[in-house]
Amino acid sequence: MDRLSGKVAIVTGGASGIGAATSRLFAREGARGVVVADLQDSLGQKLQDEIRKAGGEAAYMHLDVTKEPEWVAVIRATVARYGRLDVLVHNAGMSGPHGRARVEELTEEGWRLVMDVNATSAFLGTKHAIPEMRKVGGGSIVCVSSIYGIVGSRAGTAYHSSKGAIRLFTKSAAVQYAGEKIRVNSVHPGFTDTPMTHELHARPGVREERLSLTPLPRLGLPEDIASGILYLASDESSWVTGAELVIDGGMTAR
Repeated sequence: MDRLSGKVAIVTGGASGIGAATSRLFAREGARGVVVADLQDSLGQKLQDEIRKAGGEAAYMHLDVTKEPEWVAVIRATVARYGRLDVLVHNAGMSGPHGRARVEELTEEGWRLVMDVNATSAFLGTKHAIPEMRKVGGGSIVCVSSIYGIVGSRAGTAYHSSKGAIRLFTKSAAVQYAGEKIRVNSVHPGFTDTPMTHELHARPGVREERLSLTPLPRLGLPEDIASGILYLASDESSWVTGAELVIDGGMTAR
């Protein structure tokens, strides 16, 4: 259980769902330190304590991923605490009414909010993580996109656009920093049960429809996605950059 031995990671949206599963897995795999970065202070503190109780090392830090000064503060605090930064997982995201609206239903305010949380955040964090990764001779940045960053659907204008932006931002950054051994990859979850999707999956017919679109006969779990993120964070993927890791039960293979 040492696939991340000695490495220090920041996981945004790390207090719940895919982020929490990733934080737990990183700690179990020997990370020197896992920074659980989120707006959900009580959940983040609880997860920090849980990881420490299980023998791992974690620190909760409050982070609004849309604000550049908060990114600077969290990265500085991470390096001050653990001495380095090796892995950054851009997992924080949102959907909700703004994210799921059709083009004519979407407001400019809603568009900007979803784009800022889901896409601009990846730019801001990557910008300030790169100098620290450069100091230690490389690193891994993992951007959590979506199958809806690859294909469209009946709604979700802003959500699809933001996740598609992450997909191509990943490739651009990957090419720019490959020579410095800073790898940047994207993960594309399919229909997954998380706190963000709980309300949607509880609507009549939604879960059934999504199951019918997924060849493997279940919806995803946060742990399914975390396992893929771990691979990209670890040295096992040392020759992988600019790639799209689709974890969707076969949905996009249809």
